[in-house]
Amino acid sequence: MSGAPYVEGHGLLAGMTAVVTAAAGTGIGFATARRFVEEGARVVLSDAHERRLAEAAEALGMPGVACDVTHEAQVRRLFAEAADALGGGIDVVVNNAGLGGTVNLVDMTDEQWGKVLDVTLTGTFRCTRAALVHMQERGGGVIVNNASVLGWRAQAGQAHYAAAKAGVMALTRCAAVEAAPFGVRVNAVSPSLAMHPFLSKVISEDDLARLEAEEVFGRSAEVWEVANVIVFLASGYSSYMTGEVVSVSSQHP
Repeated sequence: MSGAPYVEGHGLLAGMTAVVTAAAGTGIGFATARRFVEEGARVVLSDAHERRLAEAAEALGMPGVACDVTHEAQVRRLFAEAADALGGGIDVVVNNAGLGGTVNLVDMTDEQWGKVLDVTLTGTFRCTRAALVHMQERGGGVIVNNASVLGWRAQAGQAHYAAAKAGVMALTRCAAVEAAPFGVRVNAVSPSLAMHPFLSKVISEDDLARLEAEEVFGRSAEVWEVANVIVFLASGYSSYMTGEVVSVSSQHP
């Protein structure tokens, strides 16, 4: 089945400011940053890969701040520099940084487990904490975390990634309860399979083909299709939603 037509911007984020992590390259992060710009937002892009970050920032005409989310000092610097670049206020933070890989549990080392958890879960925690400090002082804001259907569903070789994404879901719900009195909403998206070139480096072609076949549409999502849902959660159209994890999937039940 062919992909859906690209949806043009409608100004859903006009006048808003945002920070998007892991926004370089060809994945969901860059697609989200691009969709935010198309919807009228001013965006600070962030990524640990400085060369790709510079290319992405140039492509969108927006500033970029290098940040490795496993380092607290870099996370603090990201939010300080982003707030300065955006004129003092950050309306939306998209926590997209994550790390995957495929290895069976019996073969998994502590280092492999720890690295995925540090980037995917603890990195999201660090950025969520920094965002909440900023947004609670301002009296409002939106945080959107990138989870995964593997937080709900089992897949061989993905114990570390699935555990991290399940943690992102729980973190999202707890943060939402704490942030609500300050006018801050916290939600997450949970994609099943969004195809981009990086996936072939961590998942075999056979496994990717199998996963695509499990989708009702017979294809993976385009990264911008996931970004569209992030735009919705960042916008006023989702004003009564917090603590929710929205599945972006066409998998069989």
